[in-house]
Amino acid sequence: MIDTHAHIYANEFDNDREEVVQRALAQGVEQILLPNIDLESIEPMLATEAQFPQVCRSMMGLHPCYVDGNVKHSLEVIHSWFAKHNFIAVGEIGIDLYWDKTYRAEQEMAFVTQLNWAKELQLPVVIHTRDSIQETLALLSKEQNGTLSGVFHCFGGSLEEAKAINDLGFHLGLGGVSTFKNGGMDKVIPHLDMDYVILETDCPYLAPVPHRGKRNEPAYTSLVAQRVADLRDMTIEQVDTMTTQNAKTLFRL
Repeated sequence: MIDTHAHIYANEFDNDREEVVQRALAQGVEQILLPNIDLESIEPMLATEAQFPQVCRSMMGLHPCYVDGNVKHSLEVIHSWFAKHNFIAVGEIGIDLYWDKTYRAEQEMAFVTQLNWAKELQLPVVIHTRDSIQETLALLSKEQNGTLSGVFHCFGGSLEEAKAINDLGFHLGLGGVSTFKNGGMDKVIPHLDMDYVILETDCPYLAPVPHRGKRNEPAYTSLVAQRVADLRDMTIEQVDTMTTQNAKTLFRL
């Protein structure tokens, strides 16, 4: 399995990062992909990648929740990193209208700017959406010239939204929300196109059942895989094989 979205560089893991990685490997998680969020996360993310070079691969991007009045400076610094390091994706980027709409225009500008980097660099993008799937799809469809690829991470939307995302050539990242009793994903997952499904944790956030409310970690990718398998009447091995291949193809691993 591949955990395609994990923040194990976060300080929540400072006391036991080595053990967290070992538990993931023991559960069959062979790679852990690290999305950047802001200027402060770059150093710990790259240090984590360097500590576990066979397991961890990093991305570079500016998360919408960290877009503020200094967005142009942040984007300049983040863009400069692509010349200095080999990243597997532009991410995590997107639009978040849940917490605060103050910098909505700046979020949209940052999103489109980073989509254009992805086109130039020929890299996939990892998209964060919260209360913004329609807005994100509208911008993405304008920018999609046939070369953009990527994933809507932490997908918890409707089947119609899933289809709209797939129609643009984008994958769906399924995580802990898929296991929540009232999350509604039990109605959606059985009908998804498995060619576009990849697995993730988004740790330390959104731990799957039975760990909901506690710290999430990459080992729990297997719980998401089991949930998908149960909902689709497949074996966990089948889900593992398909989603791992999808992730390897998307991120060119």
